[in-house]
Amino acid sequence: MGGDGKKLERTSGILLHVTSLPSYGGVGDFGPAAYGFVEFLAEAKQRLWQVLPLSPTGYGSSPYSALSAFAGNPLLISLERLVDEGWIAAERIEGLPGHEDKVDFAAVSRLKLPLIEEAAGNFLDRAGEEARARFQRFCEANAEWLPDYAIFTVLRRMHGYVSWNEWPKEYARRDDVALEKLRKERDREIGVEQAVQFFFHEQWCALRGACEERKIRVMGDVAIFVNYDSADVWTHPDMFELDEELRPVRVSGVPPDYFSVTGQRWGNPLYRWELLKKRGFDWWVARIRRALALYDVIRLDHFRGFEAFWAIPAEEVTAIKGEWVKAPGTELFQKLQEVLGKLPFVAEDLGLITPEVDELRTQFGMPGMRVLQFGFSDRGAHLHLPHRYVPNMVTYTGTHDNNTTLGWWRDDLSDEVKAHVQTYLQTIGHEGEIVWAMIRAAARSVAELCIFPLQDVLHLGSEARMNTPSSAEGNWTWRFGLDALHPDFAAKLAALMEMTDRDG
Repeated sequence: MGGDGKKLERTSGILLHVTSLPSYGGVGDFGPAAYGFVEFLAEAKQRLWQVLPLSPTGYGSSPYSALSAFAGNPLLISLERLVDEGWIAAERIEGLPGHEDKVDFAAVSRLKLPLIEEAAGNFLDRAGEEARARFQRFCEANAEWLPDYAIFTVLRRMHGYVSWNEWPKEYARRDDVALEKLRKERDREIGVEQAVQFFFHEQWCALRGACEERKIRVMGDVAIFVNYDSADVWTHPDMFELDEELRPVRVSGVPPDYFSVTGQRWGNPLYRWELLKKRGFDWWVARIRRALALYDVIRLDHFRGFEAFWAIPAEEVTAIKGEWVKAPGTELFQKLQEVLGKLPFVAEDLGLITPEVDELRTQFGMPGMRVLQFGFSDRGAHLHLPHRYVPNMVTYTGTHDNNTTLGWWRDDLSDEVKAHVQTYLQTIGHEGEIVWAMIRAAARSVAELCIFPLQDVLHLGSEARMNTPSSAEGNWTWRFGLDALHPDFAAKLAALMEMTDRDG
């Protein structure tokens, strides 16, 4: 599962999205707080840092609702590091939001993005020969997506951030003459957007370098679908199920189940898989090549969609009237391996998993996922408990979509399920003990990799939950405090890693 195609050794890691760091400027970024967290990981003998998608976000600020499958989120760029590099004066970044408990994405975008663009403009005007050469190499290496993404971003701003299908026809349909005119008239703005992506690239690579020095790998996240309002769909409308008016014909989701009587209608446009297959899956090859440049290990979100996906007529407001449609997962992964070599994939195989999905995962040697919190509700859920694990597996106490373990225990469980937990983990004397009991259970298991959300390591409750699926508000905003990473937490984790042979 490593970037070299080799499996991870028995190890463990922490799940923390970058936006949750207590960085200066109102949102977590690649600045000093990120390096402090890397030090904490090393002291706690953690060998992996899992992040959510690092893409620029659209409506709702969800990292799974991206404006591009290739670009980086400008909000993650550290202004402090831009000051250190001389691209913006220190006094220009004074007075920004500090280390608040929650991210106000609208305020951060309003205050921080103009400063990052100002720094990018200064870079274009003042960069020396060596920096310009690095920038040129970056642009050349990412020529498949960078120019279109930069133009898409400029057009979005020009048209008040409405969806691309609401732009004037010549832009929505990518008229060659109109786009060439735009390139000439808005050359400076397009260049600024490319420089912003260069800043993201340089800062992320530096942070990954700090991880590598401490033998810490980074697991990233690739969502199977892309947003309709994205540079990807605007640039490649032929790849997606769109009608003559460039509107989705069918959209993604999952069918009704125990958790939702109407299912979930995600709304992403579906791929024209037959066309992609004829083209040798060129777009997917480019996408995974980009992911391999960003991460050591890649979690494939909604893995079951590579075997079959739930297709919902776009006019339907719920997911009830969808149908399962087969996807060419085997051919796709064969092509990716052929071009890129053995791939460091982890399959997010939660939910309704069929034998065919399991077969696709095992065919390519991908570890699946298990979530301890899921294991106690009924006997059918026992596959999420450690006695059912196999080594080629990744186990979590909970994920970004779960409540924290302490919040789950306090707020979500019936007395009956609590009794099941007590039976399995032995008596929980007071509520604080549940967190370490779950962490110990994951660490003791045979699963090659176990991952703990930082909220669990810090013993935080429901107030620290990252995301509540199907809830439209209050998600993705959690941040931890400046003094939260106490050495005692690191020492306790390190001791457990040593005793469970996960200390690398």
